[in-house]
Amino acid sequence: MDFQDFLQYVPNLIPVELPAVASHIKMAPKERIQALKNTDLKIENPRIAAVMMLFYPKGGKTHLVLIVRNAYKGVHSSQIAFPGGKYEITDADYQETALRETHEEVGVAPENIEVIKQFTPMYIPPSNFLVHPFLGISRDELLFYPDAREVAAIIELPLSVFLDDEIITEAKLSTSYGDNIVVPAFNIQKHMVWGATAMILSELRDVLKITFEGNL
Repeated sequence: MDFQDFLQYVPNLIPVELPAVASHIKMAPKERIQALKNTDLKIENPRIAAVMMLFYPKGGKTHLVLIVRNAYKGVHSSQIAFPGGKYEITDADYQETALRETHEEVGVAPENIEVIKQFTPMYIPPSNFLVHPFLGISRDELLFYPDAREVAAIIELPLSVFLDDEIITEAKLSTSYGDNIVVPAFNIQKHMVWGATAMILSELRDVLKITFEGNL
């Protein structure tokens, strides 16, 4: 989709009701589904993080940026994610967390991002994080400057590819739930995107498809 056309739809997506669990469950590992419905966050007392789902023009076409995390000793090693990270007490709110972490991880300054809408928080049991996703747009083409300590690579995903059902698949992975578990995933530029990122992407896709209904 041309970026200028995308911008015309942005005001229409703001009032769209978030599908929340109805979207998340589409891309949830079956072992995760009960947790989606029954987790008591007061008991879990999760740490807080925020991420930015950032759309921007590249060659006149709308793109979404994702990152490949570096390998490290942790449950999210080498996974595909949105730019973002942990809330700090110096952050005014979770939106500021998403903007600050996006700047730190991929080099896009907060003043270059217009935050459009907050999406449904996603609880991640293996790391005990509650992640707050935000949808943002940058009206100008971007140069990314990934933080080498945290980011192994940048993925620039065309919106047209993101909305194509052909990217939806399954993958057999070793996860925190067990070895050789079959999970729903997005096949994005030969990367298997699953778990929390896929579940957040699922809600984003659904909101965009509602917004674009009849115009794709």
